[in-house]
Amino acid sequence: MALTRESVLDALKQITDPVSGSDIVSAGVTRALTVEGNTVRFVLEIDPAKAETYAPVRDAAEAAVKAIEGVAEVSAILTGHSAKAPPDLKPQRKAEPKGPERIPGVEHIIAVASGKGGVGKSTVSANLACALAAEGRRVGLLDADVYGPSQPRMLGVSGRPASPDGKTILPMRNHGVTMMSIGLMTNEGQAVVWRGPMLMGALQQMLMQVQWGALDCLLVDLPPGTGDVPMTLAQKAPLDGAIIVSTPQDVALLDARKGIDMFNQLHVPVLGMIENMSTHICSQCGHEEHVFGHGGVATEAKKMNVPLLAEIPLHLDIRLAADGGAPIVVSKPDAPQAQAFRDIARQLIAQGVA
Repeated sequence: MALTRESVLDALKQITDPVSGSDIVSAGVTRALTVEGNTVRFVLEIDPAKAETYAPVRDAAEAAVKAIEGVAEVSAILTGHSAKAPPDLKPQRKAEPKGPERIPGVEHIIAVASGKGGVGKSTVSANLACALAAEGRRVGLLDADVYGPSQPRMLGVSGRPASPDGKTILPMRNHGVTMMSIGLMTNEGQAVVWRGPMLMGALQQMLMQVQWGALDCLLVDLPPGTGDVPMTLAQKAPLDGAIIVSTPQDVALLDARKGIDMFNQLHVPVLGMIENMSTHICSQCGHEEHVFGHGGVATEAKKMNVPLLAEIPLHLDIRLAADGGAPIVVSKPDAPQAQAFRDIARQLIAQGVA
């Protein structure tokens, strides 16, 4: 039998509202019920002062819905409203939007971005975080690439983050880097199918509800492009700057320009550009070949009046290290490729942003 909204409501009607004495559906407590495939989501809207009273009600509601045939996943959230005063229906001036809020304990925040996917932005982010840690900085890495979270694999992190109080999330840590990713909250291979508002809510939670501790620098690995996530980040957190990663070919540089323009519009300084997959040296004969062209990012950086931070080679060891969960800065710290990332880290420290 197919799972329906009515069958879920019938199950929820078996749960008593402790305030009114009727069921939680009739009492108007149950809100925003959605049934998508075999997943059920709903909200219990309550008086915040009665949160402890309703915690077991939420648990009972979840259990009742899970017992329905065909239900695989249930998400029930308690949300509060104040009943102290009736709503004021008079027209009011629109509230001024809140500006960026500092994350407790975090000194600097740097966004790592790219105009398009596939240019190695996440690989650069992971290696740069480890390079900063190797330079003695207290560093965090927020994997905000919600649709393609790859940092758990690259940093060799697995398991679910703990939440001792149901509000604060404890991040994971490896290679000297404190890390949080939506990939730690989902099963491997599970797609994150979210619209803009859910993305922005998740980003705000990972920024403000994660117990980052004392950090000299928090790197944010952004999704490619100029969409909701980078805009929300710039609005919610005070960014010290952004780093643009691109490969040398023209099609990547077209989108890199758009990324720089986005940060200019958001009044976020661009700290520099990184040319990734800059050159390839054959491991057999030593021949140097520019697979994607060469020097395109340097030319673009000069044209856009931003620094060129590094030219990172296309090298098998970088890929193998990332896939193995120990970035090359950690697994082969003396390799020239690792030293390129260490050099970027030193530049950021010298600029006073890390």
